[in-house]
Amino acid sequence: MSALKAPAELSEARQRGYYSIGKAAELSGVTPKMIRYYESLELIPRASRTVGDYRVYTAADIHTLRFIRRARSLGFSMDEIGTLLSLWRNQRRASEQVKRIAQKHVADLDHKIAELQSMRAALAELAEHCHGDSRPDCPILADLAGLPPPQ
Repeated sequence: MSALKAPAELSEARQRGYYSIGKAAELSGVTPKMIRYYESLELIPRASRTVGDYRVYTAADIHTLRFIRRARSLGFSMDEIGTLLSLWRNQRRASEQVKRIAQKHVADLDHKIAELQSMRAALAELAEHCHGDSRPDCPILADLAGLPPPQ
């Protein structure tokens, strides 16, 4: 839970160094919708609220949102991000745990890249054999339908 003790007006919360969800989104590069989502997943603490029930965030929350955004840009899953956040927050962590997660993610990416390259090669082959003219025969559609290619 953020440190805003008693509910305050939004302007008072800003004076105390808190940020509205819009400002937190702007500073972190994460949309307000995603901030609420990350809060629901408990990746960031539940936001303090003003008297008017507006969410307010601390500089630490914004730093965490930037961490999440960067991890997402590297393709980590939400579960992996949760684990990485726990490790980041734990000053007694062993870096080997972090490295193991990163290495597994690299292996997963390599597998996905191989699958994408295979799909690309298959589609390029089909496209090469398609006349692309006014004829109705199309090896691409025939392959998708599980039929032999047209002669």
